[in-house]
Amino acid sequence: MTDAPPPAPPAPAYSGAAASPVNPGKTMGIVALVLSILPLQVIGIILGFVALNQSKKAGQKNGFALAAIIVGFIFLALGLLFLLVGGALFGAVFAPLFGGLAQVCAELGTGVWEIDGVTYTCP
Repeated sequence: MTDAPPPAPPAPAYSGAAASPVNPGKTMGIVALVLSILPLQVIGIILGFVALNQSKKAGQKNGFALAAIIVGFIFLALGLLFLLVGGALFGAVFAPLFGGLAQVCAELGTGVWEIDGVTYTCP
């Protein structure tokens, strides 16, 4: 009788590459980035923080969410600056038509006046 070695165990079946962990906030981070670029910065910033929080809880990083937060705050600041500068320019250009009429009428008195091609009607 010969001592034969025990049979080898069967090889494990190939299951493909190991699945990477799922990042629960990645899709929301992409949506937040798109909204931060569009004129919906506040919504994009809020979604960015939510997506970043979800990813941190899963132990993963979320570059899209971080970019959405940064881009959202930058575009929000630029939008507010544009609004303030635009409002100041609008006020400077159109002040003679609105606020200046009371001052012109106070100087000219009641009646219809034409000065430099502009007609003023004062009550």
